[in-house]
Amino acid sequence: MIDLGIHGFWQFLIGTIIIVLLPGPNSLYVITAAARHGHAGGWLAAWGIFTGDTLLMVATASGAASLMVLFPTAFLVVKAIGAVYLGWIGLQLMREAFSRWRGSVELDEDEVLAETEGDAHQTLATSHPVMDAPHPYWRALTLSLTNPKAILFFLAFFTQFARSDAPSVALAYFSLGVVVQICSLLYLWMLIVAGIGLRRQFEDHPRWAAAGMGVVGLFFLGFAVKMLVG
Repeated sequence: MIDLGIHGFWQFLIGTIIIVLLPGPNSLYVITAAARHGHAGGWLAAWGIFTGDTLLMVATASGAASLMVLFPTAFLVVKAIGAVYLGWIGLQLMREAFSRWRGSVELDEDEVLAETEGDAHQTLATSHPVMDAPHPYWRALTLSLTNPKAILFFLAFFTQFARSDAPSVALAYFSLGVVVQICSLLYLWMLIVAGIGLRRQFEDHPRWAAAGMGVVGLFFLGFAVKMLVG
């Protein structure tokens, strides 16, 4: 039997599941991407998180992440960049929420006007503003790489379960990484399914969509403030 160089596997698995299930900006962004853009947007965001976490695990295994913690200034820079990026996403979501809410109000007015003037097709076609095309993969990747909590997770928790006398430290980290990513992908898949359900509701109730997007934007602003002062 191959010695993977891992100790306390079940403790690692349980701890990983608990940490993955904790709400945070990564999971919130995935469900938001799925609600806004369907399966494609949700999975693009999920693969962005997957890629970012993989890069952080490789950095941890190679010692690069440890250097960041040993030099507080570098860690604070990453933390500040992450907070600014979270705040920027929050403001963008709130801006789009306002536009959608205003568009839904205009749509109601145009529907009434169309019924009286017999020109519904034209008014409905011009009532919604065209939004900029999003990039869920790159946004999610940036979120993952600038998340200080993720960096600390891999340093303080992930590394504890690779034995110092492991026949192959690389194999030990790889095995632990596979477990983390399986748990993460299963959770992100559930978030995408939930996001698709929300999308169907939002299509029938555009004001709900606008309000929900505004609330998510506030959450991102809250994450940014917490990251700065935490």
